[in-house]
Amino acid sequence: MSAIAYLNFDGTAEQAIEFYAEALNANEVKKVKFGDIPQDPNYPMPENELNMIMESSIEFAGGKIMMSDILPSMKAVTGELVKGNNILISLVMDDKQRLEEYFNHLSLGGHVIMPLSNTPWSSCFGMLADKFGVNWKFNSDADQFLDKVISNKQ
Repeated sequence: MSAIAYLNFDGTAEQAIEFYAEALNANEVKKVKFGDIPQDPNYPMPENELNMIMESSIEFAGGKIMMSDILPSMKAVTGELVKGNNILISLVMDDKQRLEEYFNHLSLGGHVIMPLSNTPWSSCFGMLADKFGVNWKFNSDADQFLDKVISNKQ
């Protein structure tokens, strides 16, 4: 089993899929629009919702992110989409060159919170908010840092 970051968008999921697939050099992209599945003739979806993303995933470097759009007709149930800092995607990998490449691509049109740098907890750490308002954390040494601190406590 694995935990996967799942992102919701307000009608911009398809643009986000394209951006993340390119920025992260995705090796597999899957997407299904609401109009791709059979519709109930008794409850037809509004035309503008048929082209929205129902479910998608991008796979890259052993990781996966899933995304979808929140339908305007469902907002009474789901609530409005609120951008916030309660969710972020953390990329942890030893390959610092690839980490820097992802950082540079994802920062396009976004905001760098902390540039990639050597810190007391990682030899390559940084944070950014991309152009969709999604927060990202980059860390080359997360596992080693956790193991070191835990072993020192024992």
